[in-house]
Amino acid sequence: MMTKTSFAAFSLGCSLLVLAGCSKSEATKAGPVDETAVASPAVERYMPEYTAAGELVLPKKFERWVYMGSPLTPHGLNNGKANFPEFHNVYIQPWAYDEYKKTGVFPEGTILFKELQLTIKGTYPDGSRDEPSGRGYFPGKLNGADVSVKDSKRYADTQNWGYYNFNHGEPKFETAKLRPIGECAQCHIDGAKKDMVWTQFYPRLDQ
Repeated sequence: MMTKTSFAAFSLGCSLLVLAGCSKSEATKAGPVDETAVASPAVERYMPEYTAAGELVLPKKFERWVYMGSPLTPHGLNNGKANFPEFHNVYIQPWAYDEYKKTGVFPEGTILFKELQLTIKGTYPDGSRDEPSGRGYFPGKLNGADVSVKDSKRYADTQNWGYYNFNHGEPKFETAKLRPIGECAQCHIDGAKKDMVWTQFYPRLDQ
């Protein structure tokens, strides 16, 4: 036999089930809920970091950024003396990429991280080699990094961009000094397609 107390508890449980059913029904009528939109964290707005002396700190977690491409000018195709013999694996912060795609302008604080990666030693005179996928140039060990940063106040003398080298070789430096205009900036001034950036080599940026 059901007591008054147990009956009350039973009634309350039924009421909660009915309410839950109604809520689910109303949600279904309103359309599916985008659970990923709720669960996804905001994009981290990583900005350049500097030491007290003004040196640039090696950007953190760059390998998680948006990948742009990998130009290559190997020794074997440049009389054995290429100025930049490595693959140039280029990355940009996700937030800066998103803003650029919306506006067509690289925002203040944009970092273009160029990871330098040597090719595996070739077996042909031009430096290429055979691998299961065919004859070509294949990525080898890492060889430092070049980094460019957009800041119209800090780099006004070089058209709003500053250039840094984190060692061609291992180990990489943790901080780097600003390079003279003749080493990096001038090359970009003379040949880069848009806002000091070689967008002509990166389809995702060439808009």
